Amino acid sequence: MTPVSPVRQATSLFQERFGSGPVAVMSAPGRVNLLGEHTDYNGGPVLPFAIERRTVVAVGHAERWEAGSTLDPMLHRIDPESIELGSWTAYVTGVIRVLRKGGFPLQGARLAIGSSVPVGAGLSSSAALTVATTRALLALAGRRLAPAGVADIAYRAEHDEVGVRCGRMDQTVAAFARAGHALLFETGDGSLTHVPLPGKVWVFESGVVHRLSRGHLNERRQECEAALRLVRDRGYRVDTLAQLGVEDLAGLLRVIPAPWGPRVRHVVTEVARTRAAARALAARDRVALGRLLVEGHQSLRVDYQSSFPEADHLVHAAVRHGALGARLTGAGWGGAVVALLPEAGEARIVAELQEDFRQAFGRVPVVWSTKAAAGARSEKR
Repeated sequence: MTPVSPVRQATSLFQERFGSGPVAVMSAPGRVNLLGEHTDYNGGPVLPFAIERRTVVAVGHAERWEAGSTLDPMLHRIDPESIELGSWTAYVTGVIRVLRKGGFPLQGARLAIGSSVPVGAGLSSSAALTVATTRALLALAGRRLAPAGVADIAYRAEHDEVGVRCGRMDQTVAAFARAGHALLFETGDGSLTHVPLPGKVWVFESGVVHRLSRGHLNERRQECEAALRLVRDRGYRVDTLAQLGVEDLAGLLRVIPAPWGPRVRHVVTEVARTRAAARALAARDRVALGRLLVEGHQSLRVDYQSSFPEADHLVHAAVRHGALGARLTGAGWGGAVVALLPEAGEARIVAELQEDFRQAFGRVPVVWSTKAAAGARSEKR
């Protein structure tokens, strides 16, 4: 059976809940981050791409704010003066609050949301929602913004209003992504380079849901800020951890204790891996890219301590069964593993890895593949 598209989900839900068709329908993709984990808020590069799975927001005019989702049977009335943390509506409310602070004219709207982006799988379902909501509400008000403006509103909704101390990677790739390409985003200077990413990438959902609102990400960011202060106390004139070089690590790690030293090591080595991964993609060297993925996962497991047993098992088993490389993608503490598989053996590797995981954890992981997709766009009603 062919799954219902998120566009059909959102438009059908709008008709069902509100008794009319929407005025505008906008979508934004989830993303896989190949490399550059926890580097964006430390001033370093990231290398994400947009996946084919999308979140769709259908909107219409109203005198108050109401929102419904195909993942939630309730129709929620939204009060922009009060944000309901812990609910998906917080992200919608966050967008409304940011827009209102910028002089947005609407006093209300009806929103219906459909999505094929897995929630809590480390694939940026929250940024897909905030970017699609931003585009939809701007369209309803007859306004247009460049991708940079859309990404900024979505970022401030999540960072400033919801309180997730994320970087700008997720919102940027959701707004700027190009089909068939990954996006090398140098967060230090804001430069964007589209790098060809042909073929498929496989996603293995661990079944462990992560919620950034639980505080793990905020805790790591605070540790990185403390680590930067310690680095500066040792005489290094840097504005971000990403400005350090690999050659600086040996000396720093002798004088900066755990947990701050390992956090510095992860950021510095991940910066180098991310730029090397972009070069590997440009050279179409999937073997080198796969090796970098495995090295990145090891750093997340040991130095950043954001991995978890199911992800570690998937990565190690994937390589053992013949994958070119694999690693945890997303912030961590739950989520999905991304893997590069050789075309000749991908069906065998997927089946063997699913059985391997079932024997270890008593369940079969959800597995799917994706190509690099386009960013936010308007959809036909």
